[in-house]
Amino acid sequence: MVIGLTGQIGAGKSTAADILESFGAIVIDADRIGHEVVRENGRLQQELKRAFGADIFDTRGRLLRKKLAARAFADATSKQRLNDLVHPYLLKTLRKRVTEAERKGPVVIDAALLLYWEMDEEVDLVLVIHAGWETRLQRLRARGISAKDARARQAAQLPYGEFRDRSDRLMLNNKSRRDLKRKLAEFWQTHVAERV
Repeated sequence: MVIGLTGQIGAGKSTAADILESFGAIVIDADRIGHEVVRENGRLQQELKRAFGADIFDTRGRLLRKKLAARAFADATSKQRLNDLVHPYLLKTLRKRVTEAERKGPVVIDAALLLYWEMDEEVDLVLVIHAGWETRLQRLRARGISAKDARARQAAQLPYGEFRDRSDRLMLNNKSRRDLKRKLAEFWQTHVAERV
């Protein structure tokens, strides 16, 4: 079984992934794969340098993420260019890892862009974690993200209605980790444990 786990920024998707992993899920983190493909793929690094400038990498060849983000998220065209470069490599690796992991047990794809990539068509179930804007903003501030930056990141994502309408299960996460764990335990028992 493959579960697509997604939600808007600050909703608690990563916390949900950690909890699901503790229940026995094999979690595949799309962000981590994105970092890996940039770090390990020389061809992609060259393409990124051509698109955004050679100085987005330091003298040791490490990507300067903040510098890339400042350029890539400056406007919609630049953001699309970044996506067009990175996503094909990321998705190829992601799909390969899902195929390998499926043989071992239930898989959770932790991906903010799951719906953007239309991977909701490729998974057995889409679980959306949601929280109100004030709750999400508070969580983002606790992570050192300013309100202005949080609004910009929110604006770059799909609207809530899209997440709601394309989910198989929508889970509110306005309270504590303990409350989320209780909800996820019920979800796991109902949707996963019986199928394993």
